[in-house]
Amino acid sequence: MTNILVIKANNRPDGVSTKMFETYVEEAKKVQGLTITTYDVYEEDTPYFGQDLFNAFGKVQNGEELTDVESRLLSAKQKAMDAITAADVVVLAFPMWNLTIPAKLHTFIDYIYQAGFMFKYTPEGQALQLMQDKKFVVLNARGGIYSTPEAQPLEMAANYIKNVFGGVAGMQLLDEVVIEGHNADPSKAEEIIAQGMERVKDSVQKLATVNA
Repeated sequence: MTNILVIKANNRPDGVSTKMFETYVEEAKKVQGLTITTYDVYEEDTPYFGQDLFNAFGKVQNGEELTDVESRLLSAKQKAMDAITAADVVVLAFPMWNLTIPAKLHTFIDYIYQAGFMFKYTPEGQALQLMQDKKFVVLNARGGIYSTPEAQPLEMAANYIKNVFGGVAGMQLLDEVVIEGHNADPSKAEEIIAQGMERVKDSVQKLATVNA
């Protein structure tokens, strides 16, 4: 069995990336030999990454009692890491908001972006990727058009995800589906989204090529 983790990073019911998530999961259920697990960053208890987490690390090391938020942070971090560890393929469905990813998705990444987990340092100080045996899929929606040479440098959502999961962790990019321009040109929105959803369905078929 191949373990597929599908991460949902949009709590808008009518969001385009929400529909991409739903379409991907439904299509993936039709593919034999897959175990589908979902993780909704808005449904999970994910306190923001900060000093509370570092305080918790120190308290655990010293055997001290944790506060409620410290306990929640450690549990959330471990759950996120466990989900990534168990996955052969990580699928991320997310919107571009204000040129980047939603804060809740960033928090999930903060939990797993750890030396010794995603990567490690060699004695010479070079970063070594630790997840080259995994693959990932990008499902991104953005209302504007950012694929042009002029706008592409502004795009810090899909690029960020690819830099983290591909560049830092070493996962292989299995596929990328981007739906864009539906807000820039409302007259073509339905057509743009419909065509995008067909590409999402096609993307699912690539899971059949993954040998866990």
